Amino acid sequence: MEKLIYAIWRTNAVSVEQFRAEILGATARSVMEHGARGLTVNLADDLAVQGLRMARFDPAGTVSIWMDTALDRGPIEKRLAGVTSRMAGYLVLESVPIVNTRRVAPPGERIPGLYSVAFLEKPSSLTYGEWLDRWQGSHTKIAIETQSTFLYIQNVLVRPVTDDAPPWAAIVEEAFPAEAATDPMVFYRADSPEKLAEHQRRMMESCQRFIDFSRIETYPMSSYVLKTP
Repeated sequence: MEKLIYAIWRTNAVSVEQFRAEILGATARSVMEHGARGLTVNLADDLAVQGLRMARFDPAGTVSIWMDTALDRGPIEKRLAGVTSRMAGYLVLESVPIVNTRRVAPPGERIPGLYSVAFLEKPSSLTYGEWLDRWQGSHTKIAIETQSTFLYIQNVLVRPVTDDAPPWAAIVEEAFPAEAATDPMVFYRADSPEKLAEHQRRMMESCQRFIDFSRIETYPMSSYVLKTP
């Protein structure tokens, strides 16, 4: 089975509410009818808990699709193209260091909490191997130890499958308790000011080793699991 992720953009003439209804309704049904074994949609909609936002390409969301083979993606891409102003698709290798077992929502309903989607580029100063080792090899453990994450998905982008895709190397999804959006103590899983400072320091030092902060982007979104692969 292969996983695809499509970053999607909303046309200006369509409201956020209309876009959500279309993507989660008729479009989702069509995607599943055309071979999707699993389907998750993340949307920067009005229901998202507002957290850190660093925008460059400013997508309206992402659509994650699991298929027996990505070679059969044509009808799905045609459907997505018909309801978006732009889409950028990637074949991905998925790693899930933290599986969501604590805040599982019924199919098609929003996962409760603060959901963050980040798009990463590889810094030019690092080789691909160095970047991957610093991110997955050492940072993963630090991120888990210093944050209140209840879901952590690392999508390594293997190659683009659409034209004009941004030069991202990874898409990262993390979910936190809603209180983490406004309370650093919750976000950094700290029980004292000293622990907060320690966790912030460890997290920032680790991020600086593999992230180019002038090119990263991150968005608070709502996440909807419509079908589990």
